[in-house]
Amino acid sequence: MSLVLDQAHGAGWSVFNADCVTFAAGMPDASVDLAVFSPPFSNLYVYSESAADHGNCATDAEFFEHYRFLVRELYRITRPGRLCAIHVKDLVYYQNSSADGSAGLRAFSDGCTRVHIEEGFSFHCRITIHRDPVLERAKSNPHGLLWKTFQSDASFCRVGMPEYLMVYRRWTQPGEEGLVRPVLHPKAEVPLERWQDLAGPVWRTGEPNIAIPYGDPRMGGGSLTWNLQEPGRGDGDLPATDVLNVEVARDPDAERHLCPMPLNITRRAIDLWTNPGEVVFSPYTGIGSEGVAALGMGRKFIGTELHPTYFGQATRFLADAERDAAAGSLFDMLNAAG
Repeated sequence: MSLVLDQAHGAGWSVFNADCVTFAAGMPDASVDLAVFSPPFSNLYVYSESAADHGNCATDAEFFEHYRFLVRELYRITRPGRLCAIHVKDLVYYQNSSADGSAGLRAFSDGCTRVHIEEGFSFHCRITIHRDPVLERAKSNPHGLLWKTFQSDASFCRVGMPEYLMVYRRWTQPGEEGLVRPVLHPKAEVPLERWQDLAGPVWRTGEPNIAIPYGDPRMGGGSLTWNLQEPGRGDGDLPATDVLNVEVARDPDAERHLCPMPLNITRRAIDLWTNPGEVVFSPYTGIGSEGVAALGMGRKFIGTELHPTYFGQATRFLADAERDAAAGSLFDMLNAAG
């Protein structure tokens, strides 16, 4: 087991202030039903000065060199037949930042896939998360999305930058058949329309303003309404602003996490690929987004976080999420008894 600087636990969760690679190396084989997380996007953000921080890298090659050690452990601790889902996006070479001085994009998502395949996983699927190109233009003003670029020389124009959920499968090996546990979605509980939406390669509906009754509202289900906006008015039914950072922003003493994983994407992954009561793992827990989603949907959670401030925030969010889930369960029981 790695050096654990701090730890916190609840009835259904544990989070550790520790290096993710050395901690994962001490976890039992086949102990995780779904790994879901957003890794550091190479050297886009530097979260700390620690040499163990995967975001503290000078190049993509250096990031993948270190990330590989984690992926190797993820393969070992993932239950045979189950998945690892990571939230990523491709990255931008700004003018004069690439090796030859040109601008363009870096296929960061493809690099992640290469490492996962080399360490034993198979490529399961790529889900595209729609992001509004007008909002991207307003945020970072990229040359390829400017209206004046389109008018003067459209050869420089590109489409907006989506996000991806890259999914990798750990196939069952001979002798591991007894460890397989199917993920079940009974027909009586999940309508065909919900599956057709989840099965789309772009997680947004093709019809505006439709509502699909589905699942237990306390577990993230209920009447789901999609409202796709015109460009410049939002990201549709999976807004990038659905993050715990919104809550942290209300605390003037809290340090803002730079890139939390959207709760809506996490909930869809957990809903699709786990059974209630199973274990969800995030090696980059941050302020606890994946854990909050897991606990709110009746799953268990294990996470690691290297940054002590984020670890403290995650601890509070996870405790609150478990308390809310317990209160919801008691409320449902009282209603049923009444």
